[in-house]
Amino acid sequence: MTGRTTRTEVETPMGPARVHLSRPAEVRGVLVLTHGAGGSLRAPEFAPLRETLVADGWAVALVEQAWVLAGRRMPPQAPTQDPAWLPVVEWLRSGRRRLGGTLVVGGKSNGARVACRTAHLSGADGVLCLSFPLHPPGRPDVSRAEELRTPVEHGIPLHVVQGRTDPFGTPAEVRAELPDPGLVSEATGGHAFPRNPADVVADVRSWLAREWSVR
Repeated sequence: MTGRTTRTEVETPMGPARVHLSRPAEVRGVLVLTHGAGGSLRAPEFAPLRETLVADGWAVALVEQAWVLAGRRMPPQAPTQDPAWLPVVEWLRSGRRRLGGTLVVGGKSNGARVACRTAHLSGADGVLCLSFPLHPPGRPDVSRAEELRTPVEHGIPLHVVQGRTDPFGTPAEVRAELPDPGLVSEATGGHAFPRNPADVVADVRSWLAREWSVR
């Protein structure tokens, strides 16, 4: 991987969040990704996405949210979680460390939810959802489709990468909740992707290039 990686704590209303920022020498855009409800950045797609996209000229910020550093086992509800997410994105776009260019926010599972809910508030140019949890397993009646559609309703490009056997919502279920089926791509796996998920990396890279002509 080209570029350098720094680790910085950013103050939020819930206490500090931690940003692991990898950036190339010349930044064309920034992708901000955060974890799911388990609170770990060890999702198998994160490291290869970071390596590939930094080589393409994207800065990649992997974020440990404030609720994790505060020792909570589960994410708080949106009225608490969202205000603690927005300062992290603001920090990346302001001050002497300011990262210009295209801003794409996203995350894994619960991280995708917070990105969708706040994209229009953070000034994001796009949203990337990895394994969006459309509903709890076996409970399609408990839908989070309204959250998923929020970026689209604000005119923000959305892309969802969903495992073919995801019990939190199959690709077909997710497509049914969006105005364009092309917003959803299928990938090998369920809610978790397998190790070395080359299809996920290739799909995200293709989407970024298609939307913003970054090669």
